[in-house]
Amino acid sequence: MASLTRSEAAARGALLEIDSYHVDLDLTGDGKVFRSTTKISFTAGEGGSTFVDVKPEALLGARLNDRELDVSALVDGRLPLTGLAAANELVVVADMAYSRESKGLHRYVDPADEQVYVYGAVFLDHAPRIFACFDQPDLKAPFTFDLTVPDEWTVLGTGAATKVSAGRWRVVQDVAQATYLTTVVAGPYASFETVHDGVPLGVHCRASVAEALEADIQEVFDVTAQCLDEFHRLFGVRYPFGRFDQVFAPEFSYLSLDHPGCVLLKELYLFRTPAPRSEHETRAVVIAHGLSLMWWAGLVTNKWWDDLWLGQAFADYLAHRVPSEVTEFTGPLTTFSARRKGQAYTADQRPSTHPVWIDGADAMSALLDLDRISYFKGSSALRQLAHHIGDDAMREALRIFFARHAYGAATFADFNAAIGEAVGRDMTDWANRWLGTANVTTLAPELTAEDGVITSFAVTQTAPDSHPALRPHTIDIGLYGDTHETVRVTVDGPRTELPELVGRGVPKFLLLNENDLTYAKIRYDDASRRALPEVLPSLAPIDRAMVWAQLLQGVVDGAVPATDHLDLVTRMLGYETELSIVIEVLEQARVDVADRLLDPELRPGLLKAVADAARDRLSRVAPRDELGLALARGLVEFTSDTSELRGWLDGVPLPAGLELDADLAWRVRYRLAVLGAFTEAEIDEAYAADPSTHTEQFAVKARAAIPTAEAKAAAWAAITTDAELSSYRLWSTAEGFWQPEQRELTAPYVTRFFAEIVDVARLREDKVLDTLVLWLYPRYATEQATIEAAEELFGRDDLPLPLRRRGADLTDDLRRAVHARRG
Repeated sequence: MASLTRSEAAARGALLEIDSYHVDLDLTGDGKVFRSTTKISFTAGEGGSTFVDVKPEALLGARLNDRELDVSALVDGRLPLTGLAAANELVVVADMAYSRESKGLHRYVDPADEQVYVYGAVFLDHAPRIFACFDQPDLKAPFTFDLTVPDEWTVLGTGAATKVSAGRWRVVQDVAQATYLTTVVAGPYASFETVHDGVPLGVHCRASVAEALEADIQEVFDVTAQCLDEFHRLFGVRYPFGRFDQVFAPEFSYLSLDHPGCVLLKELYLFRTPAPRSEHETRAVVIAHGLSLMWWAGLVTNKWWDDLWLGQAFADYLAHRVPSEVTEFTGPLTTFSARRKGQAYTADQRPSTHPVWIDGADAMSALLDLDRISYFKGSSALRQLAHHIGDDAMREALRIFFARHAYGAATFADFNAAIGEAVGRDMTDWANRWLGTANVTTLAPELTAEDGVITSFAVTQTAPDSHPALRPHTIDIGLYGDTHETVRVTVDGPRTELPELVGRGVPKFLLLNENDLTYAKIRYDDASRRALPEVLPSLAPIDRAMVWAQLLQGVVDGAVPATDHLDLVTRMLGYETELSIVIEVLEQARVDVADRLLDPELRPGLLKAVADAARDRLSRVAPRDELGLALARGLVEFTSDTSELRGWLDGVPLPAGLELDADLAWRVRYRLAVLGAFTEAEIDEAYAADPSTHTEQFAVKARAAIPTAEAKAAAWAAITTDAELSSYRLWSTAEGFWQPEQRELTAPYVTRFFAEIVDVARLREDKVLDTLVLWLYPRYATEQATIEAAEELFGRDDLPLPLRRRGADLTDDLRRAVHARRG
């Protein structure tokens, strides 16, 4: 379907002013479609023409000012409107299709009890799949939803929800809101409620998983309340939307969607089995992220998609900072340094790299650019800004911005003006260099010494030839030896002399970017590289996390051998106490280093070394120490000892007093399936004993991972031909298909991928396709022939943009893997 362009939105925005929406939804039908009746009241330039967005299964009727419109004029999701009056009323009646891919009104049947749940997933341009609308962010309006549902259902939405009669509900959203921030939720949800500082708080989930939520509900309420108080303090504006509901949405394609007053959360954050503290911490981050967007999207909305990054980057920055300051979870910034920042570094060096600023010529282009660069590099840039100008100035800028633009729409230029006002100087140059340029720069120390004393010190900054822009960096430099000193400096340009370090003793280990204040790749001097294995355990958690992220970049760049990295991982397992570092480093060591960047001939031995180190540490972990679960999960990923894994399923006690709960048992079954030691019949039996969304995903993934020609053929056929497969089943099947241990078995599918993926793309929406390609790309076929086939396919101009873009990025990853293996 056509993607709305910036120029089209500007023309429509200049012509129209929306007074109100009244939407009536009948959800009592056959489960395939629902009836949607929309009445829009709006004013316009008299005699003007425009179009309304609607993407129905069947358009049944449309009336503009008592004039029937020709429904056959609907083309590509747009119904023309001509001869507009000064005041207008448009009524559109349509049957809309339910979704299984979180695009529009998603309908889910719970396998545990056959109960039905629906929720509206309207981001970025899916609102017209639920109701007719003028779908662009700056045309905000109040909404009223009337819903007909089964009488036992509960209804929620972006506004006050009231049951007006049997099976009839009304949701009133008085505050004008953008279409992409509007939702309704309906079903027999289990609900938990409280009130904090005058704000009603609700948390909701499927009835079959209510016990899991009940066990954690006080923690969820506490985190929400603590973050709410801090946002009141930071922004200087109280929560603006009455209630605040959070809904754990089943079969959800996003981590969260943050509608004003009604945030949808992935059920990944609803723990049916004991989860390590790091996962609870991640949930706190996601809660803080969604809550901050009540201000950053709901109170002040971006005028166009090119400024969508600002709210998301700020939400990510605050989501890691605020919980670490006001909740029991003190480690989000460490976790960010260990994992998410590295994801930004990876994305920023791919062919699709772009500035943090989004170009956004049309809605779809903007969506594709809303990625790890927008979120994690944007978050890092804002953290650097806060250290550059100071927290007090940043807080003052936030308060100026929200006071000036509340209940309206704004641009980054508006926020930059608020920063300039707060600090008393123009910040445009800083913004242009940090937010308007792509890729990552590299910082390295240069020092000379005499008799153990530094005689000269400088920091060099380099950038790739393709993106030569350099940036100013406010950083800490850590000097480690008999004592530890920290010096804060600002570096800029290709070389910055730092006389303030001259005369100090030569450190045993020198750490640029201590405390991880900036966004840059870091290199070490020769002495520091040699000292790293000894010094690493003594660094602060955030610095250990930062070093691990930089080491991974070094392996990708060919500057650090993969064998050296995995040797450090085995050492780390002997001493590391920070849970998030253990979890993230083990995942990176397996998924990135061992599976892709390491010589395959060396893989079995080094996997065993890591597994042995994890097993040894497990033998020394006290019962009920959360580190035990993280180590056990890592051991499952690294071991190839099927008798050990089978033993746990058959009742052999786990180390560290651990219990084999449902989640850990399915991790074991999946690993056994990969190793050819768990059959499809056993998978089916295990799933039948505990049918749920979570176990279904494991079961689907495990079936695809079985190393037989029959299992691979069945999985491939499902991925490439079944257009009715839900997004969750599709992604899980693709995730399980390729395995490093099965390179010979899956070799014929490498050429099939390049031959068939274009046809597969026609079956899927862009968001679903993008994630599918991520999993289905033959990432372990690290040969020049794969690169050549990929270059030929993804160099074509006639491919869908998500396919061409994701494919080119993954091909670049493959080139880097080849380079890293060659050293």
